[in-house]
Amino acid sequence: MSNIPSGDGEPAVSPGETVTRGEMARGAGLAGLSRAAALIEAVAQPLYTWMYGLAAYGIYVVLWGAINLIENIIDLSMTAALQRVVPGEDAERAAGAVKIALLIAVLPSILIALLVTLNAARVATLFSAAPEDVADLPRAVALFAWGLPLWTFIEVATSAARARRAFGPEIRLRLFWEQIARIVFAVGFFLVGFGSVGLVAAHLCSLALTAALCIPLLGRYYDLRLLVRAPIDREHVLLLLTTGLALLPANFARRLLVDAPAVIINLLLPGARGAVAAGLFEIARKIATLPLAVRQAFQYVMAPLASAQARSDRKQIAPLYHFASRISTALVVPLAGLLACAGADILSIYRPEAMQALPLLYILVTARAAEAIVGPATPIIEMTGHRVLPLLNSLLGLFVWAVLAIVLVPWLEAPGMAIAVGFATVAIAYAATIELRLSDGLTPFDHKLVHGLAVALTGVALMWLVQHFTHGPVRFVSVLVCWALASWCALRLGLTRSDREALAPLSRTLRLVAKPSHATAPAP
Repeated sequence: MSNIPSGDGEPAVSPGETVTRGEMARGAGLAGLSRAAALIEAVAQPLYTWMYGLAAYGIYVVLWGAINLIENIIDLSMTAALQRVVPGEDAERAAGAVKIALLIAVLPSILIALLVTLNAARVATLFSAAPEDVADLPRAVALFAWGLPLWTFIEVATSAARARRAFGPEIRLRLFWEQIARIVFAVGFFLVGFGSVGLVAAHLCSLALTAALCIPLLGRYYDLRLLVRAPIDREHVLLLLTTGLALLPANFARRLLVDAPAVIINLLLPGARGAVAAGLFEIARKIATLPLAVRQAFQYVMAPLASAQARSDRKQIAPLYHFASRISTALVVPLAGLLACAGADILSIYRPEAMQALPLLYILVTARAAEAIVGPATPIIEMTGHRVLPLLNSLLGLFVWAVLAIVLVPWLEAPGMAIAVGFATVAIAYAATIELRLSDGLTPFDHKLVHGLAVALTGVALMWLVQHFTHGPVRFVSVLVCWALASWCALRLGLTRSDREALAPLSRTLRLVAKPSHATAPAP
């Protein structure tokens, strides 16, 4: 494969080249910044609920969840297929793969958006909304339908950049242009009196802006002229389709656990009750997504790296897997503790009725912490040739979710759904971990991970004690200090020396690596 320059001026690494922990840490750091959009969303949520109301926010997240679910079906997992196919291709065939993926994913999404727009009044009757929002619901549905092709294009284009092992460019797109622009548009539409449709219109405008910026993004990693004129051969189409379809059930099942719960709650509960319950669940889910950003950073990086490494030397995956699992444990467990112990303070910046989301937040952040301990097992399973196992794991997760949801939601409503989602999420992650142990002899658990986990759990216990015996701003500040101390200690004691050196310059800034004396060689 020819060296395609990255956006930072570094050449892409050939598939056979060994991937180092330092490269993985840099990629995960950049991907983590791009996933920090979740942090901006968590900050924007209170603003949206204060401006548009909890019920209007609830119907907005339900419509966006429905778009995400449809996108994950209609793209036939081309986003994941590109991670497998592109690393082994030359420049022309890589461009052809991206072209095929765009055609397969985007064209059907345009047709679906047109059909929904033409039948918006009928589609709107499927959703529950507050009485004051019912009249505007068909217009919101017709407008938001066009978010489907825009989002599909964004997903495929950014995944094409990641397939070149370029993780940084999403930072500007997903943080600034998508999230910040959405806030600006939402405030603007509120000020001119758009009503509940304003939030939908703001989201659509931010997607349109992001999609437009994805075109020059593609041009940085692929020759756009080559992409346009690249031949579409039957063999290449079949390769992408078979790869994507093999991964589609697993990918869609995982998205169901993210986007479907709020939609299902809305469909089951009538009127404003359904809209508010969906909004409460989404508030808790968004806040609980912050720990997931760390884990997803390594998932994004591990997918193309594991695919490339599996082509050359599968044994090299093990140190990367251990590295990712140790860092994920050291960072996510204390962060989950912070969100749980400071949950009441965080929710206090929302509208008063949002405090009902606190039990849901406890459940979801606990599940995220348990999931983080095993590291990026799921993308490794997907990208190293195990085509059936991801599907089996996802079906297991769906089974757990469906059974618990059927039993608990009629009784507990939104908290019951949170319990169902939490158990299903953990089931998928741990199933992949067991399979890696059996198939490749890989396990995330070693003495360093156990040390880091013990330190992190000690920090969480300290946070709980502090929040239990303090109040007001003193409580929040105290919990925050405990979190920072627990995170530093978990990184210092839960990582090997080489792990901490791979985090440079962060390690130097945080003093995770002691400077060796002139007379003593550094420890391995």
